[in-house]
Amino acid sequence: MLFLTGCAIFSVTVTLNIGGAMYLNTTVQIPKLKGKIFTKKKGGASYILYQYGSEYNPLKQYAVPLRAIVGKAVPDDPELMFPNEKFQVYFPDADLPEELPFAYRSCCLRIGSYIIIRNVMQEYGLPSMLEKRLGKKDAALFLDLVSYMIVDEDNAGQYYPDFAFCHPLFSENMTIYSDVKVSRLLNSITKGQSVGFLDDWNRKRNHKQRVYVSYDSTNKNCQAGDVDIVEFGKAKDDKGLPVFNIGLAFDQANRIPLFYEEYPGSITDVSQFRYMVDKVMEYDYKKVGFILDRGYFSKENIRYMDEHHYPFIMMVKGCKALVSPIVEENLHTFETDRDCSIRAYKVYGKTVSGRLYEDDEQDRFFHIYFNPAKQAAQREKLEQRIDKYKQVFEKHEGQEAHFGKPCEEFFTLKYDKQRHFLYAKEKKDEIQRALDLCGYFCIVTSEMMTAEEALIQYKGRDMSEKLFRADKSYIDSRSMRVHSSEAISAKIFVEFVALIIRNRIYNLLKELMLRMETNPNYLTVPAAIRELEKIEMVRRNNGTYRLDHAVTKKQKVILSSFGLCNDDVLQSANEIGQLLSKNKSLIETEEIDVDEREEKGDGTDTLDFID
Repeated sequence: MLFLTGCAIFSVTVTLNIGGAMYLNTTVQIPKLKGKIFTKKKGGASYILYQYGSEYNPLKQYAVPLRAIVGKAVPDDPELMFPNEKFQVYFPDADLPEELPFAYRSCCLRIGSYIIIRNVMQEYGLPSMLEKRLGKKDAALFLDLVSYMIVDEDNAGQYYPDFAFCHPLFSENMTIYSDVKVSRLLNSITKGQSVGFLDDWNRKRNHKQRVYVSYDSTNKNCQAGDVDIVEFGKAKDDKGLPVFNIGLAFDQANRIPLFYEEYPGSITDVSQFRYMVDKVMEYDYKKVGFILDRGYFSKENIRYMDEHHYPFIMMVKGCKALVSPIVEENLHTFETDRDCSIRAYKVYGKTVSGRLYEDDEQDRFFHIYFNPAKQAAQREKLEQRIDKYKQVFEKHEGQEAHFGKPCEEFFTLKYDKQRHFLYAKEKKDEIQRALDLCGYFCIVTSEMMTAEEALIQYKGRDMSEKLFRADKSYIDSRSMRVHSSEAISAKIFVEFVALIIRNRIYNLLKELMLRMETNPNYLTVPAAIRELEKIEMVRRNNGTYRLDHAVTKKQKVILSSFGLCNDDVLQSANEIGQLLSKNKSLIETEEIDVDEREEKGDGTDTLDFID
């Protein structure tokens, strides 16, 4: 779910399977096309397949049919099915409802979250930017999908009507669209529209201040068949499935997402680095620096940054070969020195200079840190790891077995001539060295700064990681529930805008919490939204929506973080009530006109009837 001064890049992999596909909440007749429509049972469901072509297989010397799932059969009626996105691709002329009737609206509307989300949207000018790229009607539905993702913490398009049923909407006249319209919108958004929005969004950012770009990554597995960028790569949760990646840039100083990019799952984060750098340059950010996780280090990337005079900040564990000699040289020289204490993070720090690698042309600054609290935990973890290895070794003594390199880090392994495992001997010096390095870590910077300054800059990267967790946990991007590349790109676009808004909500609540003497538990984003959802409008006997009760003390505190008060809620409630009353009157008038025309007729129908 990207901002500049501390950019975060992460990889995302989408789980897409038959059971998780997006099926619409409407039914259609199963097409009657002889030789084109097939039924395939899987589990307790029957899936409808459409054969859209064939492909000659020269090895088998016959044509292989090409089929796509277009729907799922209705269990109680063999003539009907629930269509999916593919059905709309192969049967574009099918009559599917895009709008739900006005009567399809709850008698109780939750307006609190709508008020703060609208406030953030207007602050950033998002409606006008999206209208420029998508058009007024589609931009309004797009913003409703953004609200749905933030409030319900879900991204399944088929459940959007349930959200719209009990919430005010940004769509014109607060029209409730069906999941058919949602599906068509997601498949209609082009790459040019999302890129155009990113251009507009970054054009409005501050290009004069220093921007630090931090990198992070993760993966999600994908089973989609029609997604171009899905490829086999290095997945962190490797299930033997292909993945795709998303890069996310985050402004660490202003705490705003800046941009994102999608790229195939086979491309590693290290190799993608310079393309992200080039994109930052294209957006015309003048003062750029990069915050690198240890997984993104390479000589080529360091040299690329040096060539363009970009400073960097890089985290490395103290036990890694890159910095362990420097850490060992400085052991026991600062760990209890009060001048080296950094109380804000409960660590001790020291700065020395040196070269990153043998042919490095510039001096770097190594900031060495010691965390007493983590030392004991890391030592215990290491001891448990060694104990586990011992148990495995004892179990396989005398057997034909071969252990990998990780086991050889702390043990000398002995085998007989027949490759039977005999025993393992501890490498005591290596174990002692590893124990000594527990609790240490290192940050390498290209510019001179104190150990405390380097740590503060790097810790700002936590914001980008929280933003990433929000995308996975609170906007439910673990699964995209779509079939096509276009729909996946569109959903990522929606999630990016949702992240912009949710991150702003998070920051404003956090700032309010820091100003308060206490830390109330309702100032987290999920808790604040739950609390605001209690601000309700109820439909009275005359069909008019009215605010049901006064705003509570907690709700007033939450609203104050957005510069809003009780009067703003009353004003918004009146606007919503008037709009819905006006829409209801217009619809009733149209219905009366239709009834009158039907009663009077036009003469022709009457004559035909008499004949």
